[in-house]
Amino acid sequence: MATDWSRMEVKATVADYFAMLRKEILGIPYNKSQHRRQLLGLLQHRSPGAVERKHQNISAILIEQGFVYLAGYKPLRNYQQLLQFCVTEHLKADHNIKEVLCEQVAEPAVLPAIDDILASRINTPEKHSRHAEYRHNKIHEKPQVRKGIDYIAMEANNLSLGSAGEEFVVTYETARLIHIGQERLAAEIEQVSRTRGDGLGYDVLSFDENGRERLIEVKTTAYGPYTPFFVTPNEVAVSRDKEERYYIYRVFNFRKQPKLFTRQGSIDRAFELKASEFEARIL
Repeated sequence: MATDWSRMEVKATVADYFAMLRKEILGIPYNKSQHRRQLLGLLQHRSPGAVERKHQNISAILIEQGFVYLAGYKPLRNYQQLLQFCVTEHLKADHNIKEVLCEQVAEPAVLPAIDDILASRINTPEKHSRHAEYRHNKIHEKPQVRKGIDYIAMEANNLSLGSAGEEFVVTYETARLIHIGQERLAAEIEQVSRTRGDGLGYDVLSFDENGRERLIEVKTTAYGPYTPFFVTPNEVAVSRDKEERYYIYRVFNFRKQPKLFTRQGSIDRAFELKASEFEARIL
């Protein structure tokens, strides 16, 4: 019969997760299975599946705290309070990983070389149950760093990363249209955030195979596909008004091997939105 996880077990699991996360942030190879085997030796008859779920719980907690997560562990909510406490305490004490991450999220980004850019697209990640994955996306006109340091907000404010992500999408869209024999349309793709300004509610003007406009808002992260992103009220409004032509292109894992998935339609229909901040005025 399963028993509650002890504080010792939880702290060991959190430490193991952060050991892997540090390696992932620094680009150091690691073996998940090896880490799991070593961790199981410190636990009280826990199954590999139980450890996997606990690591997924940690991913959810980190995202909620504005931190990055291990891409190999999809966020899983419904976690114990003790786990949240131990994760928070570990974050407070681990100054090294925070310093490294501060530098990384602010680092200028460039468009990486890609052999087959069309192969970078994946299917939209799906959640398997109501509470299986963390899918909240933050809505705010200008992301603000909060909760001490919100690394997701810091990355969202990295203009070079956003611009490089848009260039990546322009390159992808050009290759996509050329691949289907639409060279003329490919030549008309426009990065409107540069040519017309950033107030249109989308970043790239492209086309479908029939020549209909495709309005693309690009959201880029160097981390996993479940990393939350910010959208503005204007982007939400434009996506509602031009629902049939509006797309979110979510670019992730950008600094290593960029991938993307797309969602068409109104943002508030395609994603679960969570208001993260309100504007207050004197009555």
